[in-house]
Amino acid sequence: MSISSSLNAGVAGLSANATRLATISDNIANSATYGYRRVETDFQSMVSGAKGGKYSAGGVQASSRRLIDTGGSLIPTTNPTDLAVRGRGFLPVASANAIKAGNQNPQLMMATTGSFRPDKDGYLVSEAGLALMGWPANTDGTFPNVPRDSNNALEPIRLLTTELAGSPTTSVALGVNLPSTSTVAGAAGDVEVLSIEYYGNLGQPETLNISFTPTVPATGSSNEWRMEIRDSASGGAVIGDYTMTFEDARTDAGTLQAVVTNSGGAYDPVTGKAMLNVGGGPMEIDLGILGETGGMSQLGDAYAPLKVGKDGAPVGTMTDINVDGNGIVTANYNTGITRTIFRIPLVDVPNPNELGISLDFQTYVPSSASGPYFMWDAGTGPSGEILSFMREESATDVASELTDMIKTQRAYSTNAKVIQTVDEMLQETTNIKR
Repeated sequence: MSISSSLNAGVAGLSANATRLATISDNIANSATYGYRRVETDFQSMVSGAKGGKYSAGGVQASSRRLIDTGGSLIPTTNPTDLAVRGRGFLPVASANAIKAGNQNPQLMMATTGSFRPDKDGYLVSEAGLALMGWPANTDGTFPNVPRDSNNALEPIRLLTTELAGSPTTSVALGVNLPSTSTVAGAAGDVEVLSIEYYGNLGQPETLNISFTPTVPATGSSNEWRMEIRDSASGGAVIGDYTMTFEDARTDAGTLQAVVTNSGGAYDPVTGKAMLNVGGGPMEIDLGILGETGGMSQLGDAYAPLKVGKDGAPVGTMTDINVDGNGIVTANYNTGITRTIFRIPLVDVPNPNELGISLDFQTYVPSSASGPYFMWDAGTGPSGEILSFMREESATDVASELTDMIKTQRAYSTNAKVIQTVDEMLQETTNIKR
């Protein structure tokens, strides 16, 4: 009966608008929740159709979905491990409690933002108890090739601020000017010396003692020097012995013309470098490329160590960390060195709005409807960037939600009026019997 279908349609309208009001209430309640993605309710008509000139109302059905692909605005903070994603992708997180309980493969969850700070064990954990996950770096700062469709290689990012760390010296660059007047006939032949401190594998200081001996000819100028390198870690033994000849032509006067290796690692004229074998292992020394400036030189009458560059650092402790737009986590030490320790990938799925379960604290897990996840290096492929010192605000627009609330209230009242009208019509039908 058409009048009965009208009653059912009115009831369905009340239920649908109550659902819509529930989502509006949730959106408004979370208007100050970082990373909150609003829920939207849509109505779909249910058509019963017409038969024999009579129309039967089908009513309405409400369906709600979370707009996960629509985020809020980004706001700056003062914490370097406050992170937000600008663009597509999610931060990988896991339950800190599960990790501390010894779970080696905790459930992967996805978040859009978080304020992560070290806990008592050094793990970067948000206020909601979510541990930030990433790929650990190799000792040389590179990253291993890991599967990107699995979370097996992910580890919780842990800052060991009480751990000592050093960095051995692996390369030295020399930019020393030798006096040209020392290689002319009648010169005194004074030996020039240079000591360079470097750091061994255990962070201990060692010394390269370098001597430059001029070749004094009987007549004219030789433009030739012999360089001997001794290593304190090798008991003062000579680890490098080279004969250097310098140009005196007008176009490239003072630059290296030739380097002859007497002992030690062979000088490479293409790179301008030689490999020395110090007590702790190989060390590269850069003398400069033949005919080019910037390395060893012979000009004027003054001995001048213009440039002595080296890597490595003594033992120190971690002071703070940085996270760049590509998700690279670097640790800074009180000795001035910086080490790459982790990479934070961005997790992406083909259809983020169909992520299976919306968990507490604005986290999500993949589902069959969202498609399989893939972990990108931030800033590559379709993924966005990871921003440090940033949080993502709620995607709720309170003014828009209040407007929708007014519409919902009016629609609810109107559906209630339909039920009241049907009730009055049924009462009239009942009165026919009287």
